[in-house]
Amino acid sequence: MKNLIVNADDLGWTEGVNRGILEAFHHGIVTSASLLANGAAFASAVEAVRSAPGLGVGVHLNLSDGPPVADCIIVTSLLNTNGELAGGPESLLFRRARGGLALAEVESEWDAQIQKVRDAGIAPTHLDGHKHVHMLPGLFEIALRLAKRHDVGAIRVSLEESSLRAALSAGSKQNAAVVIKQGVQARGLKLLARDAREQAERAGISTTDYFCGIAQTGELTREGLEQFVKSLPEGATELVCHPGYADAALRKTPTRLQDSRQTELQILTDTGIRNLVASLGIRLIDYGFVVQEA
Repeated sequence: MKNLIVNADDLGWTEGVNRGILEAFHHGIVTSASLLANGAAFASAVEAVRSAPGLGVGVHLNLSDGPPVADCIIVTSLLNTNGELAGGPESLLFRRARGGLALAEVESEWDAQIQKVRDAGIAPTHLDGHKHVHMLPGLFEIALRLAKRHDVGAIRVSLEESSLRAALSAGSKQNAAVVIKQGVQARGLKLLARDAREQAERAGISTTDYFCGIAQTGELTREGLEQFVKSLPEGATELVCHPGYADAALRKTPTRLQDSRQTELQILTDTGIRNLVASLGIRLIDYGFVVQEA
């Protein structure tokens, strides 16, 4: 059986992102979303989730943007001079290699993020990472430990399947330089975390069989999604996406994913794509189903 999780990242970032994700769930093929516990629109995201039964919700573990959830006094090494989380995957990896990343502080911050989501009445279906930082050496082990502690049954393994990446790259309206750069990053994760699925299995945490979407982040095309769906293998696959509306609040944030979010929303709610998924007998699921099948 071909099972597909279409997971929208960044729920809770802004009101416009929330609105787009919920629209992609109600009228498109999105089945799951990842919630930023420290997002400026966290409260409204929680309200939106309550009105969307059937939407799987995971915790989007964050070290890169916004204020910490834990007391800033106990996570000082994670913060910039403005008291906010600041560290993309590359800088975090560099700090990790030099011994400058306090893993105990990472665990405290992520523990607080998960607890905040649970305290809001949401039982997370899975854990994943903002900008996939949970895949970095040492950090993946923390995420697995927290999944066990909080009884979260699944985790994203952000290791792209090459054949699916090739299918998703179809379409001419892409920034080739961006796709190539992100493709290199995706391959780098494969080298850094090639044993991640085995680690998760040993920890008793479920994963999908396949994953895709890093190289095409912000560059999704309808043609690419069509080819991706047609190329879907047997088993469970996760496609990561970033639908939304570029509202004024999003414009003020450093994310490069602005107008691309509405483009993705249009693609994910395209009637032809929805009909294609149905005609191919693909079952749209969330991570809760993956845990049940384990």
